[in-house]
Amino acid sequence: MYPQRLDSPIAVDIATALMDGFNRHYSLFRQESATAKQRFENADWHGQQRAQRERIEFYDLRVIECTQRLAKEFKAGEQPMEIWQQVKLLYIGLLVDHHQPELAETFFNSVTTKILHRSYFQNDFIFVRPAVSTEYIENDDTEKEPTYRSYYPNFENFVNNLEQLIIDFDLHRSFEDLKRDIAYVHKATIEQISDNKLRANFQIQVLSSLFYRNKGAYAVGKIINGYIEIPFAIPILHNKNGLLVIDTILFGEDHLTALFSFARAYFLVDMEIPSAYVQFLRSLMPRKPRNEIYNALGLAKQGKTLFYRDYLAHQRHSTDKFRIAPGIKGMVMLVFDLPSFPYVFKIIKDYYPPQKDTTRELIKSKYLLVKQHDRVGRMADTLEYSEVAFPRDRFEDELIAEIQKFAPSQLEISDRDGDGKLEVIIKHIYIERRMIPLNIYLQEAFDAGLENPAAKEQVESAVIEYGNAIKDLVAANIFPGDMLWKNFGVMRHGKVVFYDYDEIEYITDCNFRTVPLPRNEEEEMSGEIWYKVGPKDVFPETFGPFLLGNNAVREVFMKHHGNLLEAEFWKGHQTRIKQGHVFDVFPYDQDKRFPPSLQETQLS
Repeated sequence: MYPQRLDSPIAVDIATALMDGFNRHYSLFRQESATAKQRFENADWHGQQRAQRERIEFYDLRVIECTQRLAKEFKAGEQPMEIWQQVKLLYIGLLVDHHQPELAETFFNSVTTKILHRSYFQNDFIFVRPAVSTEYIENDDTEKEPTYRSYYPNFENFVNNLEQLIIDFDLHRSFEDLKRDIAYVHKATIEQISDNKLRANFQIQVLSSLFYRNKGAYAVGKIINGYIEIPFAIPILHNKNGLLVIDTILFGEDHLTALFSFARAYFLVDMEIPSAYVQFLRSLMPRKPRNEIYNALGLAKQGKTLFYRDYLAHQRHSTDKFRIAPGIKGMVMLVFDLPSFPYVFKIIKDYYPPQKDTTRELIKSKYLLVKQHDRVGRMADTLEYSEVAFPRDRFEDELIAEIQKFAPSQLEISDRDGDGKLEVIIKHIYIERRMIPLNIYLQEAFDAGLENPAAKEQVESAVIEYGNAIKDLVAANIFPGDMLWKNFGVMRHGKVVFYDYDEIEYITDCNFRTVPLPRNEEEEMSGEIWYKVGPKDVFPETFGPFLLGNNAVREVFMKHHGNLLEAEFWKGHQTRIKQGHVFDVFPYDQDKRFPPSLQETQLS
């Protein structure tokens, strides 16, 4: 039961301090996102990447800051539960007419769970369920931008409307030839319109802020024509002369989903009302979970909150059990899944074989590196949780035995809530989207027989994509370390993504070498490595025996990616990265780009 009196001065002060803490956080978050426009205009690519990386840390810093204030000024940990019930109700009152209520609720949870005992992690004290609707929140200030702008072209003024759409973003850098670019956009757009007819409701809706990531800015919107809605994104880039160009226009849900992929870095976008942006983006990508959209917008804590709520809902409406994940078991991570849920759960083991010279803290640092780095569409994002409780009766006994054997420090089985129901508590866990392991994907094709054209095509496309994935990682200054097929996964539409991070290094930290020639017959005949190998030494020519045992795989790999076995390939990229060059990695196929006159552009 909630208390009847809501006039406790200490409760008012705590609620107000919590709201002040959140408002400070979001103000700083928006400020960093808004200055992305200036960095893009100035072609400050390293500054853009630095901002993307540093912004991830903002949230935790503000939570710590707010927690410390509550402890110092209000002795928050010593307050009775009646006060905390009042605090939550008073905080709900502060969310009325707030423009980021869902984010403020999550911030409240982050702070209060650091103060309250776990037995109070219930809806009376924290926001287990949202208390404030985010539907139809809009900015009432007529002097500020709405969430999206609408344009109503006809055939006569279509080109002018498209040009105005770009001009309205107020980019302070000249275009090389905006009219030429708009002509390309106009032609491509007209081709998308069914029957070449503009219906009564024909309009173009575009989110008011550009989406910035590394070297690109994206206008995101949709075309509405009768009953048809066509999502689109327009990448704006710098050419080699530092002038702006429109590189292409991407149409359809699949292209937008790839652009907002969980395997890419988060966007920098200035949003007064994030829930309105998410609602608009959901209309473009209805199959994409809301948590992944929040993540893509840089609001990872909100993404975690929504993911966990989705997981709890799935758990209530399913009956299958958690099991050891199919595939080759890892030496560092213990992986399990729930068959009906499209994610895998990963625990760092307590014990590693001798060849794995690592520690728990080092592995955690690698996962943090990936979180903060540009993932270029080739490294899966992870959700990180602590003290996660699962129902014991939903775990297979074999899985419990596996955790007890390899990660006993991470496991607790108890009735912590005192309700007679045993729980499995995992101390620390990573969660990733489930993909088909590349080794299993290839084996499926081999089992079907390579005389089968579809199976042969599956092998060829997978091997080509595998090499493309490694080259994209190289361009992002990432050496994957363990490049075995089992450490890569196949996503929808066949895209290959890396997901095993315990051995990754920066390319610039590696020493790429060619295997020395033997100096005598004894060295030549030796079955052991006879030359000295440093801790950061990498010998690309030695990758072949581990990766290319199958002749069909070898043939495709050597045709398309043979240079991955050459030290000079790696050293060449390493040198350019050290010189400050930011490589171009495109989130769409090259054949989607406008004509060759625009090929000298930059993007990542």
